[in-house]
Amino acid sequence: MMKTIDDFAVDGQRVLVRADLNVPLDGGRVTDDGRIRASLPTLTALMNRGARVIVCAHLGRPGGKPDPKYSLAPAAARLGELIGRPVELTADTTGPAARAAVAALPPGGLVMLENLRFNAAETSKDDTQRGAFADQLAELADLYVSDGFGAVHRKHASVYDVALRLPHAAGYLVKAEVDALSRLTADIQRPYLVVLGGAKVADKFDAFGNLLTMADRILVGGAMAFPFLVAQGEEVGTSLLEASQVDAAAECLKRAAPGQVELPSDLIVAAEPGGTGEVVPADAIPAGQMGLDIGPQAAARFAAALADARTVFWNGPMGMFERAPFAGGTRAVAQTLTDGHAFTVIGGGDTGAAIRALGFDEDAFGYVSTGGGASLEFIEGKTLPGLAVLEQS
Repeated sequence: MMKTIDDFAVDGQRVLVRADLNVPLDGGRVTDDGRIRASLPTLTALMNRGARVIVCAHLGRPGGKPDPKYSLAPAAARLGELIGRPVELTADTTGPAARAAVAALPPGGLVMLENLRFNAAETSKDDTQRGAFADQLAELADLYVSDGFGAVHRKHASVYDVALRLPHAAGYLVKAEVDALSRLTADIQRPYLVVLGGAKVADKFDAFGNLLTMADRILVGGAMAFPFLVAQGEEVGTSLLEASQVDAAAECLKRAAPGQVELPSDLIVAAEPGGTGEVVPADAIPAGQMGLDIGPQAAARFAAALADARTVFWNGPMGMFERAPFAGGTRAVAQTLTDGHAFTVIGGGDTGAAIRALGFDEDAFGYVSTGGGASLEFIEGKTLPGLAVLEQS
């Protein structure tokens, strides 16, 4: 059984919290702090109970070596603003600076370790290498808390191996994620609709086959739509497309029941993302144009389908929501879900960032997940290493 932080006495204890602070940056500024805010309930509860809190996390893919571009300094600064006190960021992850900072940490205090992925062993596929790094992390703490749901599908040192070496618990975020996503795998209220979009397409194909066995309908927008359109014989101009995904899309369409998968009937296209865009039928994308949002007809059809849903899982924006000309499809889906009565899970950092950027209140949705790949793998029924290890005594 998975224990939570409520099952442990933490006063005076060194508590290593694996958080998810992989936030988007513009220079040194955090542009969407949703994941940092999601970590607050666990961190503040531990501090209020007298724990000596050590936060560890990753940012980006620095390639296993220190890179100032991927420093957690902006995340530490933003966390400090949110908790009302400065957050010290150590100069290393498990070296002398980290050990000294932890040793000086008073009860109720908090320190953040520098980017875990500045160490190649964090993501190594070699158990011995990961284990050696996990040993160093475990030496800093008396208790391990997993609260970075966005990483629990990875068998990384800070996600999996440390939990084998210390008493361990789930933080409030991981517990809430598991509770919400479990409603998409058992006793599902129907109709159950899935909306898939975004630019990160490959991971979603891994889940698509499983979703076909669970969902009543799957609505496909964003860059996810282009392999399907090509599989149907359409030209997609210069739209974002990996040729290897076309066969996977064709196989999904072959497996789907008639009408189970709905593609956009029209799109908003432009020669480049800085353009203003024009609406064209999905089967008439000009050669020099790229699709940057679903069109108004598609948005209306998607909205109509979602209006009658009882359960919805949405992973991926419908277009380049960061620019007003291409935000309409994402806005239409979000508005329909906030107006409806379905239990809705928003899955993925990009989708959460989109609803916040467009001014929607997160509380208007059933649950806003912090994990894209992790949420997909959870509802696929896969074993997530970072959750499986928490079940071990």
